[in-house]
Amino acid sequence: VQLVESGGGLVQSGGSLRLSCAASLSSGVIFTIGDMRWYRQAPGKQREMVASITQGGDSSYAASVKGRFAISRDNAKKMVYLQMNNLKTEDTAVYYCYLDRAGTSRGPRYESWGQGTQVTVSP
Repeated sequence: VQLVESGGGLVQSGGSLRLSCAASLSSGVIFTIGDMRWYRQAPGKQREMVASITQGGDSSYAASVKGRFAISRDNAKKMVYLQMNNLKTEDTAVYYCYLDRAGTSRGPRYESWGQGTQVTVSP
């Protein structure tokens, strides 16, 4: 499964961005998608989970973003979103989309990652 993120960019502290992630399958059809997550990795730091959403829509967040970020999904469109509000300089990182499993016409697929989208928050 291919995951393509979009929506990153440069924003001032206190601003907002909305990230999108689209799932697709070359030469096939995706029937179902499982849990989806957003991770981020800042320079010199380990990759960390930011937000997660189950197939049924239950969400969870890292403590550092709770109350500022919101994850959502559209199962029909095979997409997940991350609305980021009140951004801080420490949110600067490459943000990655992750899908734990998918049911496809070519069989099940597990642990798919996107290429990442850069989010930079200036003071």
